[in-house]
Amino acid sequence: MPGQKPAFGTDSVVLDSCNEGLIDNGEDGNNQVLVRDGRNGYWYTYVDEAGSTVIPEAGSRGGTFSMSPGGAHGSKYAANVQGRVAGGSGVVFGAVGMNFVDPKGPYDASRYNGLAFWARKGAGSMGKVRLKVPDVSTDPEGGVCRECFNDFGMDLNLTESWQRFVFPFKKMKQLPDWGSPRRHSIDKSKLYGIQWQVNTPGAAIDVWIDDVEFVGCQ
Repeated sequence: MPGQKPAFGTDSVVLDSCNEGLIDNGEDGNNQVLVRDGRNGYWYTYVDEAGSTVIPEAGSRGGTFSMSPGGAHGSKYAANVQGRVAGGSGVVFGAVGMNFVDPKGPYDASRYNGLAFWARKGAGSMGKVRLKVPDVSTDPEGGVCRECFNDFGMDLNLTESWQRFVFPFKKMKQLPDWGSPRRHSIDKSKLYGIQWQVNTPGAAIDVWIDDVEFVGCQ
């Protein structure tokens, strides 16, 4: 929205909305992203095998994603995942995401310089969320990684109010101390999608996402 101060950004990084940049705003009510600029992927949820739960049910367990009523700035729909992360000391997570193309494959986002979206949490939900953007070096589908899934991204701190977040690709980093290979920067010519992951053991999940777009056209 014009004039909205993003939750992330600096005066030296101006990433405006682009023609064809809108990935999905949920307003058609289905689980597919907007079919434009070569994109035709789908929303999904995913979860660990340690006991975490998500609603809508993860596709690996037979679920199908659906939009939820109540989007940002009064719109009809948004993506929402609810559930709880398992306790314990292992790798645990619950998340919502989307692929850019279907069947799953790399998408060339070279003409864009970042991502923007609106997000909030529900009452009682964990606000710490990891934005993950799988690329050719971190997604197993890329055929490159030996230790996969340490995707480039950034950490969010959601509140119960809708906020617009803007993330330049050049600011995205992998988490330290794991993952192979470890690249200097994300390969935006071969992106596989976007994910929002809660991985705090025992945390309640109620994460809302809306108006996801590529920004900063070249």
